[in-house]
Amino acid sequence: MIVDSDSNSLPQAVLPVPSDQLLFELEEIYKDIHANPELSMQEYRTAGIAAAWLKQHGFETTEKVGGTGVVGLLRNGEGSTVMLRADMDALPIKENTGLPYASQATGTDRFDQPASIAHSCGHDMHVVWLMGAIRILAENRGAWRGTVMAVFQPGEETAQGARAMIADGMVTRFPKPDVTLAQHVMPLSAGEIGWRTGTMLSAGDSWEVTLFGRGAHGSMPQKSVDPVIMAAAAVMRLQTVVSREVAMTDSAVVTVGTLRAGVSENVIPDHAMLRLNIRTFKDQVRSRVLEAVKRILEAEAAASGAPKPPAFSVLSEYPVTRNDEAATRAVIVALEEHFGASRLHEVPPATASEDFGLFGAAWDVPVVFWMVGGIDPAKYAAAEKIGKLDELPANHAPDFAPVIHPTLRTGVEAMLTAATVWLAPKRLKS
Repeated sequence: MIVDSDSNSLPQAVLPVPSDQLLFELEEIYKDIHANPELSMQEYRTAGIAAAWLKQHGFETTEKVGGTGVVGLLRNGEGSTVMLRADMDALPIKENTGLPYASQATGTDRFDQPASIAHSCGHDMHVVWLMGAIRILAENRGAWRGTVMAVFQPGEETAQGARAMIADGMVTRFPKPDVTLAQHVMPLSAGEIGWRTGTMLSAGDSWEVTLFGRGAHGSMPQKSVDPVIMAAAAVMRLQTVVSREVAMTDSAVVTVGTLRAGVSENVIPDHAMLRLNIRTFKDQVRSRVLEAVKRILEAEAAASGAPKPPAFSVLSEYPVTRNDEAATRAVIVALEEHFGASRLHEVPPATASEDFGLFGAAWDVPVVFWMVGGIDPAKYAAAEKIGKLDELPANHAPDFAPVIHPTLRTGVEAMLTAATVWLAPKRLKS
């Protein structure tokens, strides 16, 4: 990918930074969304806010794409088409931030169980970032040309949303973008941006596994096949997958996030249920780890004399997020010019997972995904000084919430800056 250097090329588009008034408005919307979170594929209220904003600013707006997804198009002459994406869903977590706008919401999760709900991953910030970019692009059409595709995506936390939108005709119903862009708030110092080319985020696989036993009275264990013992042994043995079956030059994570068996202390139940999460960066490592997990669970069941083998079901599958080399470097150059090189940092691949890359794969276009810090800079610096960065609140923790400033401004400006690499008279071409 090179910059078009013909004589008709004009300077790259320059858009204004968000005004204090816009930031105040976005902050109020952010607090509202934060206090009223919605679980994956249930984002009706948030989708309504996004759709109303798109319509207000002149976007052709399509709702209910893949369920609760919203797509807005702003056509502004000939030029590139840029997809800007924000995910909308929250997590089944009880918030513990102590913020005055903390969530008290409750609902029913995808397993039909009652759950507290909180924006403990930061998707509420992603929504207002994109809203800010939409507003500035709409109000400054003389500074750029091309087409903006704003996508408010449901169900990222369960890996359902991107697939649902694609299954609902995303690729055929909307223009093919030249690039797909997204960003995520992370536990970096607020105002800083983390980037890398190539592998950015890991693949993620989640399974639910049922181990079958034979129930009995707690006083007569000899009459049982105890699935609690079976599950406990399996959980411990699963820890050896990474330590003994993955080379030190590779990496993987195997986490058992749920273990349920029985309801009474004097009854040995007839089954136990595990929910597991596996993260890997390489296809070969992924295959090996998944095979090892299945082998261990089946072997523990057989060793316990289980009446039948375990039952496996897939809860979610995330692909590896891989950033396009040329497109990412073009974005980084623009971000360094805007923010200064000192605020950008190359980061190692993260063991978080995303379904954003499915859009790029569906259209066969470049993917660029980067991180925006959300931790109070003073707290981050203090923790870094004493080597305790891992003790700072991070995504999916009940006490995680980004500081609003400068996180809000940084995200809006970063999205705009990245978009204008393509939404400009100076064009990138293969």
